Amino acid sequence: MPVAVLSEFDEGLFGGLLGGEVRLLAHQDIGWISSMVPPLLNDWSEFDRLRFEPDNVWWQRYQRQLSVFAEHCRGKWGISHLIAVTGLNSVFELVGATKTYLSLDEHPDYVHRAIDLAFNVNQTIQGKFFETVPLFEGGTFSNFGQWIPGRILSDSIDPFHMTSVAYFEKWGREPLERFLAEFDGGVIHVHGNGRHLLEAAATIRGLKSALLMDDRGFPEAFDVLAALKARLGDLPVAVFADYPKFVERLERHDLPGGVLYQVKNVPDVAAANRLMEEVRAYRV
Repeated sequence: MPVAVLSEFDEGLFGGLLGGEVRLLAHQDIGWISSMVPPLLNDWSEFDRLRFEPDNVWWQRYQRQLSVFAEHCRGKWGISHLIAVTGLNSVFELVGATKTYLSLDEHPDYVHRAIDLAFNVNQTIQGKFFETVPLFEGGTFSNFGQWIPGRILSDSIDPFHMTSVAYFEKWGREPLERFLAEFDGGVIHVHGNGRHLLEAAATIRGLKSALLMDDRGFPEAFDVLAALKARLGDLPVAVFADYPKFVERLERHDLPGGVLYQVKNVPDVAAANRLMEEVRAYRV
């Protein structure tokens, strides 16, 4: 089923709601519009001036966009949830990535306060989404191509891709599990440089699925899928697969179960339909 993502709100919405300068970026090659904000604070002494006001222009735009999509999508397409900006991701937006990592040792109290602020703001953002956008057959469409029963969040452990697992356990697990528990769980994505986190990610309470991303300098997840899947246990995963590679492994009956395969570069609709006939037979 086709699904629309309000991608222009992306990561910039959180910072915009706190008064940040939202900058939009069009990725013309994939038809995606994303957003970010420059760091909101020069230093932590400015933290107490942060406010989320209901008349904020980005809050008004977000609500309007949700309403427009909900009104016009019925019976035509689904609406995907937005990725949440919680935990250290939110601290990145306040002080930048480098200061965030330094602050874990130099200003841990402020980091905890920032994480609590982000929890409250993101709870409002995601709550408004589910208040406005009806569940489809009792579930949520994900920005990574999945449908999962319940009110499902999309979150990120990206800041810990460049840290040890110990840093994730100290700073990442509790805020993420706390946020997922407010809804019906969630999904994450793991980049190539974050694969050392797989065993830890598999034990995140409330996690429903993980998208294994492909990044330059690392083997494509589809090519090493059996090894990655073994490290994640029973957690369902999603991967991207190039059409010829997928067909070849389908014919060899070499596709691990518990995986959502998002097949790229399919020649045409007829080829996709023929392939799906083979997929259904494979499952039988």
